[in-house]
Amino acid sequence: MEPVAAALGATIVTAPKVRVTDIPLEWEGELVGGLRLPGVQGTLERMIAAVEAELEAPLADLSREDKQQAVQLLAERGAFSLRRSVEAVVEAMGVSRFTIYNYLNAS
Repeated sequence: MEPVAAALGATIVTAPKVRVTDIPLEWEGELVGGLRLPGVQGTLERMIAAVEAELEAPLADLSREDKQQAVQLLAERGAFSLRRSVEAVVEAMGVSRFTIYNYLNAS
């Protein structure tokens, strides 16, 4: 479960600390722990990190085509519904807002 928790930015908690908002982890019908998902703080950063890992390079170092793919992946994952996300992606990629919107409209 640790790789899953890490990928989600979640925390694994022991059975006595499981809250109703946690995802229960059961083994043979018994509660053994829980998966506590993070709040929305850091969501965009986690999305950007996941895309960078998937494309095997920081956003700023990607080719034009890979930057377009990165923007599409972020869009598919809902990144641009988050507040100030375009500005954050602009900063991470080292491109203009105009470029990000062009990449979004290209699909």
